[in-house]
Amino acid sequence: MGIDLALVWVALGLGAGVAAGYGVRVLVSRKRVAEAKAGAARMTQEAEKEAESKRREAELEIRDRMLQSRVELERETRDQRNELQTLERRLLQREELVNRQMEGLDRRDKEMQARQQTLQQQTAAVAESEQRLKVLVEEQRRALERVAGMTTEEAKRVLLKALEEEARLEAAALAKRIEEEARETADHKAREILAVAVDRCSTDFVAEATVSVVDLPSDDMKGRIIGREGRNIRAFEKATGIDVIVDDTPEAVILSGFDSVRREVARIALQRLIADGRIHPARIEEVVEKVKKEIEEDIRQAGEQALFEVGVTGMHQELVRLVGRLKYRTSYSQNQLQHTKEVTQLAGLIAAELRMDPRYVKRAALLHDIGKTADSKREGTHTEIAVEVARKHNEHWKVINAIAAHHGDEEVKCLEAIILQAADTLSAARPGARREILESYVKRLEKLEEIANSFKGVSTSYAIQAGREVRIIVESGEVNDDHATQMAKEIAKRIEQEIEYPGQVKVTVIRETRAVEYAR
Repeated sequence: MGIDLALVWVALGLGAGVAAGYGVRVLVSRKRVAEAKAGAARMTQEAEKEAESKRREAELEIRDRMLQSRVELERETRDQRNELQTLERRLLQREELVNRQMEGLDRRDKEMQARQQTLQQQTAAVAESEQRLKVLVEEQRRALERVAGMTTEEAKRVLLKALEEEARLEAAALAKRIEEEARETADHKAREILAVAVDRCSTDFVAEATVSVVDLPSDDMKGRIIGREGRNIRAFEKATGIDVIVDDTPEAVILSGFDSVRREVARIALQRLIADGRIHPARIEEVVEKVKKEIEEDIRQAGEQALFEVGVTGMHQELVRLVGRLKYRTSYSQNQLQHTKEVTQLAGLIAAELRMDPRYVKRAALLHDIGKTADSKREGTHTEIAVEVARKHNEHWKVINAIAAHHGDEEVKCLEAIILQAADTLSAARPGARREILESYVKRLEKLEEIANSFKGVSTSYAIQAGREVRIIVESGEVNDDHATQMAKEIAKRIEQEIEYPGQVKVTVIRETRAVEYAR
């Protein structure tokens, strides 16, 4: 019983505790809900305040942008208004200018009309005066005819005939006197000038062979020059551009080539290889390149020495090099550098005898044959090439004309050209200067004329300028202009095929109509 009562009290205590705990939890929950509602209300108020603030800021920003846009629009409008006002002012100014010009044109038009009327009046007055003058002249002429007893035309013929006879007599007497004086003085003066120039000019001359011969210490050296399967001789010919002729000539080989500079390089290189004893392709290339540089330096020094000897200065280095290359060039066995220096000295002496400035003629004489040493790829005669090079380096027109005319290829325009022709002829024609087999020379000229005469319609032909030109005169009745042009081409082609010659040959076909009558 006591136990049951205790249990009841425990149960009642537990129930009261649970009820008290529940009550406490309910109170706490209510408090939290109230606090949450209060926080939510505060957040709502803050959000509303913030939204209001942002709305106001947005309104302010919109107002600022609108204000800025309005300001910009007003500025643009103001600028456009100013520009329109400026254009309007310019337009008004132009309009005023046009009005003034129109007024001026109207005024000038009126003045021109007034002048035209005045001119017409003056013209009419002049015409009236001329008519009166004609009448007076006619009356005077008739009076003179009555007094003289002849007409005006008869008087003119008599007077003109008398004047013509008098003028002819005076002209004939003057021409005869001039001719006699010229004959008395010109020949003597020309001989004196040339004699003095030749006498004052004394130059050395050395004839050079057209091929080079290299002596060998023994015939065994020929095998070493040829090399195994010919590799040495092939490498040597490739490096120098010169043909090596190994024949039965004892202890010697022959170097043959058109270019004298290359031939000299080959000669010196082969002599050094023989002296050195090491002959193989690599050594050949090394020695040939070294000799080429030495020859180029020798050419430069030869050119500078030539300029120093003849007293010419201020010449381009390329021209000096071309002058130096003449040292290794011969023409009819005459060394071209010696010939050039001789021509330069002669030309300078002739110019001095004529009281002329020798600068231009000496420069022309020094450069007149450089076309013979220029690049072989250039087309044209040595004269044309020399003129082209001189023009390229801005030489004086007198120098260029003298070079172009020294073989008669161009018209002489200055006295320097005539002096150069004379000096060149003196140097080439003096005894011992040049050497050529007369028979082969004559045969070449005869062959040129024979080819020209073989064409139908040819009247006669002449090989001139030492075989450098052939001139053909054709019958005008058988050959027309077109046929003459074609004939020149065909003759030139046959000459190329049938004749061997240095340089080039100029073919000139001449067709003309001549009217001949005899007074019997």
